[in-house]
Amino acid sequence: MSLSIVIGSQWGDEGKGRIVDLLSSQSDFVARFSGGDNAGHTVTVGDQVFKLHTIPSGIVHKHTIAILGGGMVINPFTFLDEVQQLKEAGVDTSPNRLLISHAAHLITPAHRLLDQAQDAARGKQAIGTTGRGIGPAYVDKAARRGIRARDILDPASFPQKVSACYETINRSLVQLFGQNPINVEEMSAEFITVANKLAPHICDCGALLRGALTDGSSVLAEGAQGTLLDIDHGTYPFVTSSCTTAPGVLSGLGLGIRTVDRVIGVTKAFQTRVGSGPFPTELEGEAANHLRGSGANPWDEFGTTTGRPRRVGWLDAVLLRYAIEVNGITELCITKADVLSGLASLEIASAYDLNGEQIKSLPFGPESGDLEAAAPICEELPGWNEDISQIKTWAELPRQAQGYIETIEALSGVPVKMISVGPERSQYISR
Repeated sequence: MSLSIVIGSQWGDEGKGRIVDLLSSQSDFVARFSGGDNAGHTVTVGDQVFKLHTIPSGIVHKHTIAILGGGMVINPFTFLDEVQQLKEAGVDTSPNRLLISHAAHLITPAHRLLDQAQDAARGKQAIGTTGRGIGPAYVDKAARRGIRARDILDPASFPQKVSACYETINRSLVQLFGQNPINVEEMSAEFITVANKLAPHICDCGALLRGALTDGSSVLAEGAQGTLLDIDHGTYPFVTSSCTTAPGVLSGLGLGIRTVDRVIGVTKAFQTRVGSGPFPTELEGEAANHLRGSGANPWDEFGTTTGRPRRVGWLDAVLLRYAIEVNGITELCITKADVLSGLASLEIASAYDLNGEQIKSLPFGPESGDLEAAAPICEELPGWNEDISQIKTWAELPRQAQGYIETIEALSGVPVKMISVGPERSQYISR
């Protein structure tokens, strides 16, 4: 029995996809447990770049079985687009190795329209959602009127459930947001045609994974978004609509409480976020431009899902310690350390000044109001000029880079076991 969990310890976009890809080489199953196509995981294998939003990134390994868990909300259009992309690249996406939980909920195009209308109506208080329909799909799930994957398997009732969903959303679009009515009959028929193509992939994934763990197989749980976007424990209300933390693995995959071997916290060597919300260590100017990149490369700081330039700043150890506690993180993986090359000095926020008081943790967690008022207290460290992208061992790293990693370990209390120094799967240092 081996269950390992990869979790983003910031606001998402930490580089989880390539870490999952790396760890998948040692796993029998790779499973997503929450979220939907608001996630964006980029995996680079040689000259091939895979940008996946729904399907677990571990599928690019020939031996793994990829699972879309019951805690997810799935857009059938996105799923099938990714299946086609993978097929064209020679990746096997047949139902014997790409499976969807019967309990996962479906996102319709109507959910997307409602998501966009809702966020636009907030004006200056907009959350900055991806507009992918994630929130409305989870609202329908909680209101017990959602469409589940297993509904596809009942051709007698599925059309009625889809039409009812469209009718409900249509009323909201027209009456609450002043939108033009949608063509319920036409959009429902198109959605049903596309969704039916998912049927061969649907099974009881929870039972499959429970049996696999009992039989000694290894399961890797792939997190989406990041800890600070968790609906309960993130920077509320600037959060996503699902559980993004490690405890959500059990409910999202249908697993009982059992020993977890590892909880790997993926942490960018600096801090980024997309969309609105507080960001104590945010930078502008030359340093920010250095961290963000120009956008010429697919791994520059522009959203995989949205294409929006990410906000960037220094690493925040206060929030990192919080993420470690909430998730039970046992080890850290630092990504994009190579991006720091060329900066004369670096900073890490070790504490906050909150209303004149120096604190190392927030009293009510990262509530957006408290975090907005927090001023970072930073430690300054020397930078380095050397290109570290081809370095393979800890001993080869410049002393300043070693010192930066050691400072992260000292401030977080957790060992750094892996350091990513480039986008390709071979560009990492194992400690």
